[in-house]
Amino acid sequence: MKRFIKKVLITERSLIPLWLLRKIGRILLPRYRFKWIQLDWWDNQDFTRYLQRYDELQRLNTDRRWMLYQLLRLIEGIAGDTAECGVYKGASSHLILCANRTAAYPRTHFAFDSYAGLSQPDAIDGQHWSSGDLSVSLDQVRSNLARLGKVELMQGWIPQRFPEVAQRSFAFIHVDVDLYQPTLDSIEFFYPRMPPGAVFVCDDYGCSTCPGATAAIDGYLADKPEKMLALPDGGGFFIRGTNTAAAAPLV
Repeated sequence: MKRFIKKVLITERSLIPLWLLRKIGRILLPRYRFKWIQLDWWDNQDFTRYLQRYDELQRLNTDRRWMLYQLLRLIEGIAGDTAECGVYKGASSHLILCANRTAAYPRTHFAFDSYAGLSQPDAIDGQHWSSGDLSVSLDQVRSNLARLGKVELMQGWIPQRFPEVAQRSFAFIHVDVDLYQPTLDSIEFFYPRMPPGAVFVCDDYGCSTCPGATAAIDGYLADKPEKMLALPDGGGFFIRGTNTAAAAPLV
């Protein structure tokens, strides 16, 4: 009994800071929903070092990075290259390249980006983004991805350089371009080049800051058997050739 009481006290004491944060959060950000802190992946030291490399440990994308890391496990037996549209510092391409090293099939990773930030948003994209946001130099990305695997940095505005890979197939595509038109250009190009089992991820899907990206994906898939599976921390994915039902009504 003493041991049980001690265990309860230790557990409860560890949750006191979370309890205080939740109380403060209800005042400052009443719509924000905290999550439990007992997540095993938070203690994964390899993943922590990866996040630190890109200065993301205390930022807001850690859940999406972990999800991307896990989704890459689905393509082990799928032939084809990989691609990313919207590379920023290269953190997502880093994960893709690590997965490619252990894949059953040889892969080249193609990293498409203007390396000059976002293009001009359209009205459908809302007011959050401006032209030139998220600009990172090609040299910085090249340095970040050096020695991780076979990668081609495809500098140019989407979809200018897509024709150069038109004869390839793709097992995994990660799209993170925030805006309607480049998101639409990306899914229009890559969908026909995905074999059954290939995975398409859109980092911006379902985010209120990127309404254009969500509209582009939903519009393109409207007459397709696949539909996006929305992820709880933003983003979504579908698997080529897997029919997806509409979400069931909760009544």
